[in-house]
Amino acid sequence: MAVRAQQTRELILAAAEKLFAEHGVGVVSNRQISEAAGQGNNTAVGYHFGTKADLVRAVVRRHSEPIERIRGEMIGGLPADPELGDWVACMVRPVPEYLGTLAAPTWYGRFTAQAMTDPLLRQIMIDEALTSPQLREVREGLNPCLPRLPAAVRAERGEMARHVIVHSCAEHERAVAEGTATRSWHHLATGLSDAITGLLLAPVTRA
Repeated sequence: MAVRAQQTRELILAAAEKLFAEHGVGVVSNRQISEAAGQGNNTAVGYHFGTKADLVRAVVRRHSEPIERIRGEMIGGLPADPELGDWVACMVRPVPEYLGTLAAPTWYGRFTAQAMTDPLLRQIMIDEALTSPQLREVREGLNPCLPRLPAAVRAERGEMARHVIVHSCAEHERAVAEGTATRSWHHLATGLSDAITGLLLAPVTRA
Protein backbone atom coordinates (compact mmCIF):
# COMPACT_ATOMS: atom_id res chain seq x y z
CA MET A 1 0.00 0.00 0.00
CA ALA A 2 2.81 2.40 0.93
CA VAL A 3 4.63 1.62 -2.33
CA ARG A 4 1.52 2.34 -4.36
CA ALA A 5 0.94 5.61 -2.51
CA GLN A 6 4.52 6.68 -3.22
CA GLN A 7 4.13 5.81 -6.90
CA THR A 8 0.96 7.91 -7.03
CA ARG A 9 2.77 10.81 -5.39
CA GLU A 10 5.56 10.60 -7.96
CA LEU A 11 3.07 10.57 -10.84
CA ILE A 12 1.33 13.63 -9.42
CA LEU A 13 4.59 15.48 -8.85
CA ALA A 14 5.78 14.80 -12.39
CA ALA A 15 2.45 15.86 -13.89
CA ALA A 16 2.26 19.02 -11.76
CA GLU A 17 5.81 20.07 -12.60
CA LYS A 18 5.19 19.69 -16.34
CA LEU A 19 1.85 21.51 -16.30
CA PHE A 20 3.16 24.31 -14.06
CA ALA A 21 6.19 24.72 -16.34
CA GLU A 22 4.07 24.89 -19.48
CA HIS A 23 1.15 27.01 -18.27
CA GLY A 24 2.05 28.67 -14.96
CA VAL A 25 1.06 27.61 -11.49
CA GLY A 26 -1.98 29.82 -11.07
CA VAL A 27 -3.98 28.55 -14.05
CA VAL A 28 -3.49 24.81 -13.54
CA SER A 29 -6.20 23.07 -11.51
CA ASN A 30 -5.93 20.01 -9.29
CA ARG A 31 -8.33 18.27 -11.69
CA GLN A 32 -5.94 18.84 -14.61
CA ILE A 33 -3.02 17.52 -12.57
CA SER A 34 -4.99 14.43 -11.49
CA GLU A 35 -6.01 13.69 -15.08
CA ALA A 36 -2.46 14.16 -16.37
CA ALA A 37 -1.21 11.84 -13.64
CA GLY A 38 -3.72 9.17 -14.66
CA GLN A 39 -5.72 9.45 -11.47
CA GLY A 40 -9.45 8.87 -11.75
CA ASN A 41 -10.07 10.57 -8.42
CA ASN A 42 -9.93 14.35 -8.80
CA THR A 43 -9.20 14.75 -5.10
CA ALA A 44 -5.93 12.82 -5.39
CA VAL A 45 -3.76 15.95 -5.40
CA GLY A 46 -5.34 17.36 -2.25
CA TYR A 47 -5.26 13.97 -0.56
CA HIS A 48 -1.56 13.43 -1.16
CA PHE A 49 -0.25 17.00 -0.92
CA GLY A 50 -2.82 19.32 0.64
CA THR A 51 -2.75 22.83 -0.82
CA LYS A 52 -1.22 23.96 -4.10
CA ALA A 53 1.51 25.69 -2.10
CA ASP A 54 2.32 22.34 -0.47
CA LEU A 55 2.46 20.73 -3.90
CA VAL A 56 4.84 23.40 -5.17
CA ARG A 57 7.00 22.90 -2.09
CA ALA A 58 7.12 19.15 -2.78
CA VAL A 59 8.18 19.74 -6.40
CA VAL A 60 11.00 22.01 -5.23
CA ARG A 61 12.21 19.50 -2.64
CA ARG A 62 12.21 16.78 -5.27
CA HIS A 63 15.01 18.62 -7.03
CA SER A 64 16.67 20.81 -4.41
CA GLU A 65 18.04 17.86 -2.47
CA PRO A 66 20.14 16.43 -5.37
CA ILE A 67 21.13 19.96 -6.42
CA GLU A 68 22.45 20.70 -2.93
CA ARG A 69 24.36 17.41 -2.91
CA ILE A 70 26.19 18.58 -6.02
CA ARG A 71 26.86 21.96 -4.41
CA GLY A 72 28.17 20.29 -1.27
CA GLU A 73 30.56 18.16 -3.34
CA MET A 74 31.79 21.27 -5.14
CA ILE A 75 32.38 23.10 -1.86
CA GLY A 76 34.26 20.09 -0.56
CA GLY A 77 36.53 20.20 -3.62
CA LEU A 78 37.45 23.89 -3.36
CA PRO A 79 41.14 24.83 -3.17
CA ALA A 80 42.61 25.89 0.16
CA ASP A 81 42.29 29.58 -0.74
CA PRO A 82 39.22 29.90 -3.01
CA GLU A 83 38.91 32.87 -5.33
CA LEU A 84 35.75 34.67 -6.42
CA GLY A 85 35.30 32.48 -9.49
CA ASP A 86 35.48 29.33 -7.36
CA TRP A 87 32.65 30.51 -5.11
CA VAL A 88 30.59 31.74 -8.06
CA ALA A 89 30.91 28.31 -9.67
CA CYS A 90 29.58 26.72 -6.49
CA MET A 91 26.63 29.08 -6.63
CA VAL A 92 25.86 28.76 -10.35
CA ARG A 93 26.86 25.35 -11.64
CA PRO A 94 24.81 22.89 -9.53
CA VAL A 95 21.44 23.65 -11.16
CA PRO A 96 22.45 23.36 -14.85
CA GLU A 97 24.80 20.48 -14.13
CA TYR A 98 21.97 18.64 -12.34
CA LEU A 99 19.47 19.30 -15.12
CA GLY A 100 22.03 17.91 -17.54
CA THR A 101 21.92 14.56 -15.73
CA LEU A 102 18.17 14.15 -16.31
CA ALA A 103 16.53 12.64 -19.36
CA ALA A 104 15.10 15.25 -21.72
CA PRO A 105 12.66 16.86 -21.69
CA THR A 106 13.09 18.34 -18.25
CA TRP A 107 10.69 20.84 -16.72
CA TYR A 108 12.27 22.14 -13.51
CA GLY A 109 14.01 25.10 -15.12
CA ARG A 110 10.76 26.39 -16.60
CA PHE A 111 8.82 25.50 -13.46
CA THR A 112 11.22 27.63 -11.41
CA ALA A 113 10.86 30.59 -13.78
CA GLN A 114 7.06 30.36 -13.54
CA ALA A 115 7.02 30.01 -9.75
CA MET A 116 9.39 32.93 -9.20
CA THR A 117 6.87 35.32 -10.80
CA ASP A 118 4.27 34.67 -8.09
CA PRO A 119 4.94 36.50 -4.77
CA LEU A 120 3.70 33.64 -2.56
CA LEU A 121 5.37 30.91 -4.55
CA ARG A 122 8.55 32.96 -4.89
CA GLN A 123 8.85 32.93 -1.11
CA ILE A 124 8.42 29.16 -1.11
CA MET A 125 11.19 28.87 -3.70
CA ILE A 126 13.46 31.05 -1.58
CA ASP A 127 12.66 29.16 1.62
CA GLU A 128 13.11 25.73 0.07
CA ALA A 129 15.81 26.13 -2.54
CA LEU A 130 17.72 29.34 -1.83
CA THR A 131 18.40 29.17 1.91
CA SER A 132 20.23 25.87 2.16
CA PRO A 133 23.31 25.54 4.40
CA GLN A 134 25.41 25.03 1.28
CA LEU A 135 24.23 28.28 -0.29
CA ARG A 136 24.80 30.14 2.97
CA GLU A 137 28.36 28.84 2.97
CA VAL A 138 28.81 30.03 -0.61
CA ARG A 139 27.53 33.51 0.24
CA GLU A 140 29.86 33.67 3.25
CA GLY A 141 32.73 32.73 0.96
CA LEU A 142 31.75 35.27 -1.69
CA ASN A 143 31.55 38.29 0.58
CA PRO A 144 35.27 38.51 1.49
CA CYS A 145 36.08 38.32 -2.22
CA LEU A 146 34.15 41.57 -2.81
CA PRO A 147 35.41 43.89 -0.06
CA ARG A 148 34.88 47.09 -2.07
CA LEU A 149 31.33 46.30 -3.18
CA PRO A 150 28.80 48.14 -1.00
CA ALA A 151 26.30 45.88 0.76
CA ALA A 152 23.31 47.37 -1.06
CA VAL A 153 24.98 46.90 -4.45
CA ARG A 154 25.99 43.37 -3.52
CA ALA A 155 22.38 42.52 -2.65
CA GLU A 156 21.12 44.12 -5.87
CA ARG A 157 23.59 42.19 -7.99
CA GLY A 158 22.75 39.00 -6.14
CA GLU A 159 19.14 39.48 -7.22
CA MET A 160 20.29 40.18 -10.78
CA ALA A 161 22.37 37.00 -10.73
CA ARG A 162 19.38 34.98 -9.55
CA HIS A 163 17.28 36.24 -12.47
CA VAL A 164 20.03 35.50 -14.97
CA ILE A 165 20.49 31.95 -13.66
CA VAL A 166 16.78 31.14 -13.44
CA HIS A 167 15.80 32.45 -16.86
CA SER A 168 18.92 31.22 -18.65
CA CYS A 169 18.23 27.70 -17.36
CA ALA A 170 14.56 27.97 -18.35
CA GLU A 171 15.38 29.07 -21.89
CA HIS A 172 18.09 26.46 -22.34
CA GLU A 173 15.72 23.78 -21.07
CA ARG A 174 13.16 24.90 -23.63
CA ALA A 175 15.76 24.75 -26.40
CA VAL A 176 16.84 21.25 -25.35
CA ALA A 177 13.22 20.08 -25.35
CA GLU A 178 12.66 21.57 -28.81
CA GLY A 179 15.91 20.17 -30.17
CA THR A 180 17.33 23.63 -30.94
CA ALA A 181 20.01 23.84 -28.22
CA THR A 182 23.44 24.67 -29.61
CA ARG A 183 25.43 23.84 -26.47
CA SER A 184 25.30 21.49 -23.52
CA TRP A 185 24.16 22.10 -19.95
CA HIS A 186 27.81 21.91 -18.95
CA HIS A 187 28.72 24.73 -21.34
CA LEU A 188 25.78 26.78 -20.12
CA ALA A 189 27.04 26.35 -16.55
CA THR A 190 30.48 27.62 -17.59
CA GLY A 191 29.04 30.60 -19.45
CA LEU A 192 26.80 31.51 -16.53
CA SER A 193 29.69 31.28 -14.09
CA ASP A 194 31.78 33.63 -16.23
CA ALA A 195 28.88 36.06 -16.68
CA ILE A 196 28.00 36.21 -12.98
CA THR A 197 31.65 36.69 -12.04
CA GLY A 198 31.80 39.63 -14.45
CA LEU A 199 28.57 41.04 -13.02
CA LEU A 200 29.94 40.99 -9.49
CA LEU A 201 33.22 42.59 -10.57
CA ALA A 202 31.64 45.36 -12.63
CA PRO A 203 32.51 48.90 -11.50
CA VAL A 204 30.02 50.83 -9.37
CA THR A 205 28.96 54.20 -10.75
CA ARG A 206 28.55 56.75 -7.98
CA ALA A 207 25.32 58.74 -8.31
